[in-house]
Amino acid sequence: MNKTLVKEMNDQINRELFSAYLYLAMSAYFESESLDGFAHWMKIQASEEFSHAMKFYNFIGERGEAVELQAIDKPDSKFSSVQDIFEKTLTHEKFITKSINDLYVMAQKDNDNASIIFLDWFVTEQVEEEKNPSDILGKLKYIGKEGNGILMMDKELSARALPTFLPSGEIAGE
Repeated sequence: MNKTLVKEMNDQINRELFSAYLYLAMSAYFESESLDGFAHWMKIQASEEFSHAMKFYNFIGERGEAVELQAIDKPDSKFSSVQDIFEKTLTHEKFITKSINDLYVMAQKDNDNASIIFLDWFVTEQVEEEKNPSDILGKLKYIGKEGNGILMMDKELSARALPTFLPSGEIAGE
């Protein structure tokens, strides 16, 4: 593997772990606001991000390269509303999408087919990662800051199932 691509994939592990931290901070905010369904949704999101980091971790090792873990920055923990959080979530996921796309371009330039195939999953996953907060924001725009609507949505989001993660970072059944 190209050493620059290895470095960038190691950086992506950090970005994915930061994403998990960010979503845990958002979950903590929701818990402090007694919005347990939103908190649950964010905890599951954090778990998914950890699994993404593990996919990169395992892939780097499988390619015979060294994983280099880095310090994870402290995420913002100040939020003003449910809508604020999902706007920040969408913005963050767009950042992650750009990062994945940049990795993909690097792999293409190196004609690294194994990395391209590996990254294909992430390209597809990022469509869902942007769609979910975008859909929630769409509903929040209809609800506004109305308590009843927020509480109904809180109940809806509490139904999100926690996937079963394998040690490889894969989700069981996928």
